[in-house]
Amino acid sequence: MNLSRLDLNLVLALRALLEERNVTRAGERVGLSQPAMSAALSRLRRHFDDELLARTGNSYELTPLGVALRDRSATACDLLERVFASQADFDPAAESREFTLLASDYGAAVFGAALARDLHREAPGIRLTFQHSTPAVVENTATVLSTVDGLLLPHGIIDGFPAVDLHQDRWLCLIADDNPDVGDELTLDQLSSLPWAVYQRPYDAPAARQLSMLGISPQVEVSVQTFQLLPHMVEGTRRVAMIQERLARKAVLSAAVRVLPCPFEAVPVQEAMWWHPVHAQDAAHIWLRRKAAEVGATLTGHGTDEPGHGTDEAVRAGQGAGPVPGLL
Repeated sequence: MNLSRLDLNLVLALRALLEERNVTRAGERVGLSQPAMSAALSRLRRHFDDELLARTGNSYELTPLGVALRDRSATACDLLERVFASQADFDPAAESREFTLLASDYGAAVFGAALARDLHREAPGIRLTFQHSTPAVVENTATVLSTVDGLLLPHGIIDGFPAVDLHQDRWLCLIADDNPDVGDELTLDQLSSLPWAVYQRPYDAPAARQLSMLGISPQVEVSVQTFQLLPHMVEGTRRVAMIQERLARKAVLSAAVRVLPCPFEAVPVQEAMWWHPVHAQDAAHIWLRRKAAEVGATLTGHGTDEPGHGTDEAVRAGQGAGPVPGLL
């Protein structure tokens, strides 16, 4: 395909036509008259050798190819906008810019909140938008990354794209503060026998992955799409869950739960921000990556490895939904 022979304005027309399924509305959306949009539709039909929009009664329906092109045309438009929005210079204190990051609730609550605080002080014209990541991140990583500024995701799930490391976290176990089966420590036998609440997505199920390496198959009673729901699914039950240490302080404040060390060497979380190479030379994105590294280093510096201030000591010092001294 020789792109120099294509009118890229047709990409805008294609997206509008496939999303509106109406020539007049599509024309109004992109600023073209009805005859001009009809002409664009004719050119697109000749190029694809497909009707794209097929009349059914008084309306249009998408052909199978039209359905396939709808999401692709939207992705192409988003990518073109990001390419032509690239800047040679960027002054964060004076510029207006929106950055979109895909993240789990953990990534947004821990790193995202810290980044937002820094931007509030240093770059008042910058807007952050956090969107929940979906299985498409793994299924079509390049396409997903091309339409956003970054993806907050631990190492070990995707590969082959540039990334900046942010911070490390460790896994802890979460139980109800009145769980009758567990004392001051959890055992591997208890992890095998107790029911579980898990964070479960097709591409990221840390509890199941790590336990399977120990020959343990969790008896899952509840699966949720956000880590911050886990405390409420554990509270008042015999269930156990795994949660990141940096979310543990929120857990003990929001529900009648307590955290305990894992009875095995759980692989720590190495959080990173991944991005598409299309952003490589964009001055604004270069600044974002540097800022992300700075914020991540700050989080690392606020870890809980100092004597007397770790989570293990905090767990032994108190239980329940009230504040736990020294917990993060």
